[in-house]
Amino acid sequence: MRDFLFAYSAFAVGYAIVITAIYFLIFGLSIRNMFALKRGIRYNRVKKLSGSGHVPAVSLLVPAYNEELTIIENVRSLLSLDYPEYEVIVINDGSKDDTFRIMTEQFRLERIRPTLNGRIKTADIRGVYHNPEYPFLYFIDKENGGKADSLNAGINLSHYDLISTIDADSLLEKDALTRIARVYMENPEDTVAVGGNVRIVNSCTVEGGIVKNVRFPKRLLPALQNVEYLKAFLGGRIGWSAINGLIIVSGAFGVFQKDKVVAVGGYRGGYPGEDMNIVIKLHRHCLENDIPYRVAFCPDAVCWTQAPDSYRILSSQRKRWGRGNLKNMIEEGVHMAFRPRYKVFGLLTLPYNILFETLNPYIRISGLLAIIGYTLLSMTDWTTLAIFALVNFFCCFLLSLGALLIEETTFSRYPTVGDLNKMLLYSFFMFLGYRQIGVWWRLMGHIDFFRNNNSWGTMVRTNFNKS
Repeated sequence: MRDFLFAYSAFAVGYAIVITAIYFLIFGLSIRNMFALKRGIRYNRVKKLSGSGHVPAVSLLVPAYNEELTIIENVRSLLSLDYPEYEVIVINDGSKDDTFRIMTEQFRLERIRPTLNGRIKTADIRGVYHNPEYPFLYFIDKENGGKADSLNAGINLSHYDLISTIDADSLLEKDALTRIARVYMENPEDTVAVGGNVRIVNSCTVEGGIVKNVRFPKRLLPALQNVEYLKAFLGGRIGWSAINGLIIVSGAFGVFQKDKVVAVGGYRGGYPGEDMNIVIKLHRHCLENDIPYRVAFCPDAVCWTQAPDSYRILSSQRKRWGRGNLKNMIEEGVHMAFRPRYKVFGLLTLPYNILFETLNPYIRISGLLAIIGYTLLSMTDWTTLAIFALVNFFCCFLLSLGALLIEETTFSRYPTVGDLNKMLLYSFFMFLGYRQIGVWWRLMGHIDFFRNNNSWGTMVRTNFNKS
C-alpha cells in the first residue's frame, strides 16, 4: 500500500504541475493578446461597419423549447441589432408551453410555404410562419427533436452563407453581430467559426430586449458563475483562440460558415454538447482535407444570458455539460488526440481536455482518497497538506485575478468599485466549495452517460427583469 501511495503521490504532483503550467501558458497568451484587443476595441470602426454594405449577411438561428417567458424579449433584441442585412429564424422545438401562441400572436405571423433545403434530415416540420411587416423574421414550428435538430432545421431554411446560433434565453448587444463580423472579415476565407463572449444578465435591467443597466448578480450562484465565466472566456478562450486550439464556440452566441457546417453533417443530436461537437468536427474536417482555417473568439461581441439561480437547476446544467463532454471525447477526441496530423488541436487541445477536464473528477476524488490513506498510514502531516493546498489555491486564485485584470483594463463592463470588490470576493469564494461541487456534478454527469440517461434535465426560465 505504501509503495502504491508513493507512486500515486508522484503522479499527482506531476499532474498538478502540468495542468498548472498549461493554465498559465493559456493565460499568458490571453494577457499577450489583451493589449491588441484593447487597441482594436478603441479604434475599430464598428459604427461605420454597422451601416456598410460590405459586411456579410447572417442568418440568426434561435432554437426554442418552452421559452414563453423570454422569447419575445429575445426576438426584440435580435430585430433591433445595428446590422445591415440579416434574418432571424426562431425554431419552436415542439414546446409544451405557449411559445407558439405568443410568437404568432405578438408578431401576427401567418403560415407560408417556403422552399426548404433538406440537406440535413430533421424531425417533421409542422409549419413555417412569416409576416411581411417583419420581413426578416421567420418562425419554424416542428416536432420535438432537441436543440441540435432545431439548429439543423434552421439551417435548411436559412438564406445566407453565414449562420449564427443564439439561445432563446439570451440577449445580444446591438453591435455584437457587427463586432463578430469584423473578426470574420479579417480573414473570411479561412475563418470557419467565431465565438462571442457570454455574460450573466441576472440582476441587470432589461428594456425592450436591451440590457440598459449592468449590475453584478445579487444572488450567490449567479455571482459565482459570473466570475467563473470571466475566467473561462477572458482567461481561457482568448488564449486558446490565439493558437487556433479553441474546442468550443458557445451555443449561446457563435457565427459559422454554413457550407462547412453542412459538410460535416450539421449538428449532432442525441446528447447535449452539440456546440463542442460541431467545433471538433470542423477542426477535423479542415485538417483532414488540408483546408486552411481558424476558429476565432471575439471577446467584445457580447451575449447576455440567464444563469441558473438555484442548486437544482445549476446541478442539472452541469451534469448535462459533463455528459456532453464525455460523449464528445469518446466519439471524437480519442481518435484525434496525440496525433501530429491534427496539429495543435490534436497535440495540445484534446489531450488537455481529456486529461484535465474529462478525467479531472476521477483524479480529484482518487487524490482525496490518497490523502486519507497518507494520513492513516502516517505518511504525511497537516503542515505539508496545508502548504500543498495553499499553493494550489494561490495558483488558481491568481488566474482568476488575471481574468479580472483583462476585464477591468479592456472591457470594464462593471463600472462601480462595489462591483469590482464583489468580483474579487467571489473569485475567492468560488474555491471554497463551488469548484469541489462542480467536480461532483461532472462525475454525476458521467454516471448519467453510462446509464444512457439522455434527458435534458431541469431548466426553469424567468422573466429577464426577475432573473
